[in-house]
Amino acid sequence: MRKKTAYPTTLLLGALVFLTAWSMPAPAQYSDGSEQAQPAERPRPAAVPQSGPNRSVGETVAVPRERPTRPTPRAEERVRENVESDETFRFSTEVDLVNLSVVVQDRNGNFIPELKKEHFRILEDGKPQQIQTIATSEAPITVAMVIEFSSRYWEFLYQTLYASYGFVQSLRPEDWVAVVMYDLKTQILQDFTRNKSAAFDALNSMRIPGFSETNMFDALTDTIDRMQDIEGKKAIVLISSGVDTFSKTRYDQALKIVQGSDTPVYAIGTGQAVRMWYESRGYMSSLGNLEFLQADNQLRSFARLSGGRSYLPRFEGQFPEIYADISAALRNEYQIAYSSNNPTKDGKFRKIKVEIVGPDGKALKIVDPKGKEIKYEVRHREGYYAARAVE
Repeated sequence: MRKKTAYPTTLLLGALVFLTAWSMPAPAQYSDGSEQAQPAERPRPAAVPQSGPNRSVGETVAVPRERPTRPTPRAEERVRENVESDETFRFSTEVDLVNLSVVVQDRNGNFIPELKKEHFRILEDGKPQQIQTIATSEAPITVAMVIEFSSRYWEFLYQTLYASYGFVQSLRPEDWVAVVMYDLKTQILQDFTRNKSAAFDALNSMRIPGFSETNMFDALTDTIDRMQDIEGKKAIVLISSGVDTFSKTRYDQALKIVQGSDTPVYAIGTGQAVRMWYESRGYMSSLGNLEFLQADNQLRSFARLSGGRSYLPRFEGQFPEIYADISAALRNEYQIAYSSNNPTKDGKFRKIKVEIVGPDGKALKIVDPKGKEIKYEVRHREGYYAARAVE
């Protein structure tokens, strides 16, 4: 078990008083003066489904999927067809399809719209692939919030809950959200719901943490596994210090699982302002600072490998911008499916690279209305693991 950073007793006592006296579920205003809705006072919509994103998924987060006795094809290796009726029917073929969520964004956070199929070039292990479909239609998003809630860092709890309430408030009525809390173990507080009040109630149940452990790797990989078969626009929003102390899953194992998943991870690091305060006053030991630097790197790695994004806010006023960026990224994704030209079922990792090209095959030049060239980035998951042949 890692050595815990020593903090002044007065600060710990102050944090304890803050938690004990907590009477409102979220702050009334952001630091920029804009109002934030009070979750507990919001009316609860009537007759809103509480189970999951669709009937075929059900309680994906709350109820673990039964593990088959023999391997089955991964989601990206099946063609799925939905029939619009009272039931959802699915069938599979032997065509190998890989599904990608691609975000194209300039350096100012603006999204590049109206790209066509011919603008995308996909390389798998360096070899060009055949794009089958591309779509940009806006659809509801499905988000699992994975929230650290332990007593290891009392100073982080305010920002953790502030971030959680704010993100739920930023969702649209048609979006789905689940609330997952972790400390020593993972606990599902609310399965997928469109009812914001139900999500707020789940957040309200987090008052005083019971354990000091932070098992981030276990919580993240377990949620990825549960979301594997959810289709459409989905993501995990990880609100965490980035520290892991007691997980059964090792860091390298977690990286491999994140890397092979089709669920992007958007990581919000908590407690940045607190850490800056400690460092400026000399309270942060070199060992404690190293632990936090490693935690930040872990959050960045999970986001980068999955095609998501990491945020390390230092001020409360940054949170609304973060919520908007995550929501916009999910709603402006290019949903691309391509058929892999590698039929080998060897279970190996295949690296994916997406390029934006012009008619000449070179990098596409994009300019603003004044003719100035725009620099942009292409964000997507780094690859996937091929199926392994059943013997």
